[in-house]
Amino acid sequence: MTTTGRRALLTAGVSAAAAALAGCTSEAPGPRGPSAAELEAERVARAEAALRIRAVTASRTLLERYDAVLAAHPALAPLLSPLRRSVAAHAKALGEGGTTVRPATAAPTAPATSAAPTPAPVPVPVPVAADPRAALGELAAAEGTASDAHTAALLTAPPEYARLLASVAAACAAHAYLLTEGARA
Repeated sequence: MTTTGRRALLTAGVSAAAAALAGCTSEAPGPRGPSAAELEAERVARAEAALRIRAVTASRTLLERYDAVLAAHPALAPLLSPLRRSVAAHAKALGEGGTTVRPATAAPTAPATSAAPTPAPVPVPVPVAADPRAALGELAAAEGTASDAHTAALLTAPPEYARLLASVAAACAAHAYLLTEGARA
C-alpha cells in the first residue's frame, strides 16, 4: 500500500470514529421548547384575541345602551332601530375569526365548589336620561366613545382587522352625527 492510500484510509477511519463519537455525545432527544418564531406567533395571536375582545365589548356595550334607550323611550324606535341593527352587525363582524368573546355583562365565574348552582351574572342596568333629547345626546356620546376606541385600536390591529375597525369607527362617527341631528329635531 502506498503512503497516499494509508493516509486516505487513516483519514476515513478517523472521520468515521469522530462521527460515531459525535453521535454518542450529542444531547438525547427530548421535548423541544418552542422556538422564538413560535413564541412570537403566540404573542401576536394573544394580542389579536385581546384586541378583538376589546372591540366586540365596545360594540356590545353600545348595543346595550341602544336597548336601554329604546326601552326607556319607545317613541325613538323609528330613529334608533336602524342604527341599533348596524351596531349589532358591527359586534358580530368584529367577533368573527375564531375568537371566543363573552358578553359585556358577563362576570367571570369561579369554579363551583359545591353542588349548588351558581347564580347567573346580573346585568348592570344602563342609566338613561328621562328626557328623550338628553338620551339621544348620551347615545351620541357613547357612539363617539366607541368610534374613538376602534380608531385607537387601528395602531395594533393586523391589516384585515384594521380595515374592519376603520369601517366600524367611521360608522360610529356617522351614527353620532345622526343622533346629534336627531336630538335637535
